Parts: sequence; structure tokens; C-alpha cells
Amino acid sequence: MTNHMAAVSGQRWVVKIGSALLTDDGKGLDRQAIAGWVDQLAALREQGVEVVLVSSGSIAEGMVRLGWTQRPKEIHNLQAAAAVGQMGLVQCYEASFSRHGMRTAQILLTHDDLTHRERYLNARGTLRALVSHNVIPIVNENDTVVTDEIRFGDNDTLGALVANLVEADLLIILTDQDGLCDKDPRHHADA
Repeated sequence: MTNHMAAVSGQRWVVKIGSALLTDDGKGLDRQAIAGWVDQLAALREQGVEVVLVSSGSIAEGMVRLGWTQRPKEIHNLQAAAAVGQMGLVQCYEASFSRHGMRTAQILLTHDDLTHRERYLNARGTLRALVSHNVIPIVNENDTVVTDEIRFGDNDTLGALVANLVEADLLIILTDQDGLCDKDPRHHADA
């Protein structure tokens, strides 16, 4: 084992992958890209790193599966797309990780799961049990039941909360954005 591998072995990392890195410009999930990310996560796991994955992409996949070309504005249609798309997202991850002989688990969280003490401790216990059994938890917000008032806002926030929940050694946020921004670059050219 190299010094680098020994240094990371036994650590717990939360890796959040954004929708732009998982989808194919409105054509749903980019299965080849997901397979590439999974190959890298599997390599980490093989080095002894406990990996918890926070993944976006369910709404984009659901829109394709439902034949929608425009993102709906109504919350119930967004939730329907998330419900349909989550199935494809999890199936894709499961197939990709199984190529490496690794098992996965779906974890859908809401704001309440992380703000109510009993639910928080239960979620922590479940995630710890999964990683102790060498299972890769795939975490997403439970978009089918949340309302705008209680959303995490984005999966970057969810990733940070999950990192705290599982007492991660490292949080990695993978995005298509360049560097650190002080404003939303989609709305401010000077971000």
C-alpha cells in the first residue's frame, strides 16, 4: 500500500455530484459519465475510503422519461418528475457499482430528517450501518414530498449537511462551475 493510500484508508468522504455532470443536455442521464464517476468512487472504496454519494439528476431524468421538454413550474409536476427520475438514477448507479461488485442503497432525506433529533440520529445510524457493511449510500433530497418552504435549496447544501451527519473527514462537491463564486453565476456575469 502506498503512503497516499494508507493516508486515506479508513476515512469517510461525502462526494456530491451535480446534475450538470450527470445529465446529457436535456437527454436525461449520461450513463457513460455516471459510469466514469462510479469507477472513480469504486477506486476510492477499494483504497479503504468509506464513500457516501449525494447525487442530483432525478428531475432531469424524470422529465425525459415523461417526455417533457420544458421544466415544469408547478411543484406537483416537479415532484412527479423527481419520483419517476429517481428510479432511473438509482438503477443507473446500481448497475454501475455492481460492475465493481459493490452494493448500493437509496437514502432520500427531507429537512425534517435533519432538524428533528430522533430522526437525525436514526438517519445517522442507518448511514453508519450501511457503510459498515461496505454499501455505498446514494443520498438525494426526497423531492416528492418536500415543499419550497422546507427544501434544502440545492444538493450542495444537502451534501454539507450529510457530511456533518456522518462525521465525514472530507466533503467533495463536483460541479461544472469554475472556482468559487460570490454570487450565482447563472444570474450575475461578475460572479
